[in-house]
Amino acid sequence: MTNTALIGSTSLGNEHKLNQKPNHGRLKKPPVRGPDRGDRRHLYGGFSDLGVSIGWHEMETPQAYEWSRDFHPDSLEICLNLAGHGSIRGAGSSVDFDPLTAGFYLPGQHALQAWRDPKQQHRFLTLEFSARYLREKLAACDGGLQPLVEGFMRGDPTQGCFGELHRLTAAQEQRVAYLLHPPVLQGARPLWYQGKVLEIMSEFFFERRGEDELFCDRQKRLARERVERVVALLRQHLVEPLSLEEIGRQAGCSPFHLSRTFSAEMGTTIPQYLRRLRMERAAELIQSGKYNVTEAAMEVGYSSLSHFSQSFCQEMGCCPGLYPLKTVKVRPTGGADCDKLQ
Repeated sequence: MTNTALIGSTSLGNEHKLNQKPNHGRLKKPPVRGPDRGDRRHLYGGFSDLGVSIGWHEMETPQAYEWSRDFHPDSLEICLNLAGHGSIRGAGSSVDFDPLTAGFYLPGQHALQAWRDPKQQHRFLTLEFSARYLREKLAACDGGLQPLVEGFMRGDPTQGCFGELHRLTAAQEQRVAYLLHPPVLQGARPLWYQGKVLEIMSEFFFERRGEDELFCDRQKRLARERVERVVALLRQHLVEPLSLEEIGRQAGCSPFHLSRTFSAEMGTTIPQYLRRLRMERAAELIQSGKYNVTEAAMEVGYSSLSHFSQSFCQEMGCCPGLYPLKTVKVRPTGGADCDKLQ
C-alpha cells in the first residue's frame, strides 16, 4: 500500500501511531438522527449467503450519524471514503476517515463506535467479508497476509481492530466509479463483481515483509507512488496548475520520464487528466446551485468562458448550462463510458 499510516489494533493500549488517537474516557454520543436524504444501494453479494457484500452510501447528515449501526458483527469491513469525515473508536484508540482515504476494520461484537460528521455530504463504498469467505479465497496464498486478517480467518476473538489507513489511489477512485456503473452486460455482472472483490482484497489484505519485494514489483510500486503524487498535486492546484518541471521535481523524476510513467499508468496525459479534474469540480459547483457557469469556470481556473464550455462539453457530454438537467456520459478517468442520470 502506498502513503500508508499504520493504525494498529485497539488492543495496543497507549502505544500511539500515526493517525491513531488515544481515547480519554467513554465516547460521548452526539445527537443522532438518520441522513436527511441519501442513496444506499446494494451493489453485489450478500453477507449471510455469499459471505461478501458491496454497498454504496451517499447521504447528507444534518446531525451526527451513528455509522456503527451499519456495521455487521463478526465481519471484516473495508471502507473507501470519497467524501465526508467519519470517526471510528474502540477501547483504546481511534481512527479518522478523511475524504479520499481507505482502510479496513473489524467491528467484533459491537466493539466499535463510529460516527459520521454533521452537515456534510458523505459518499463512501463498503465491502463486508465473513471469515468463511476469506478462508475460501485466501487459504492458498503463500504468506504476506496482514496479521489482523490472518487472525480473523482463524477465528481469533476481536475487540474492535483497525487495519491500515491510506490515501485512495487514482486507480481506486476509478474502480469505485466502475463499481457504481459496471461496464459489462447485466448477465456478466456477478462474475465481474467477483473479480473486482478479489482485486480489492489483494490491495488491502497483504503486506510486504523483509526483502521479499522483487525488483519489478518495486519499479511498479514507485511508478504508482509517483502517479499518486502527481494526482494529489493536480488536485491541490486546480486553479493555478504547477509546471510540468515543478511537478517532476516534487515527484522526484524528470518531466519526460514522469509524463511517460503517468500515461502508462493512467491511460491519459497529465494535461488531459487535469482538465478532467477541473471539469468534474466545475460540475459539482454547478450542480450545487450555488455557482453559475461563469463563476464555476473562474473557480477552476478558466478565464475564457468559451474555452471552458468547450472543455466541459468534451469531458461531461453536454454544455455546462444543461449539465444538471440531462442524462450525460460520465467517463471514469482513463476508462469506458457509462450513463449517469443527473
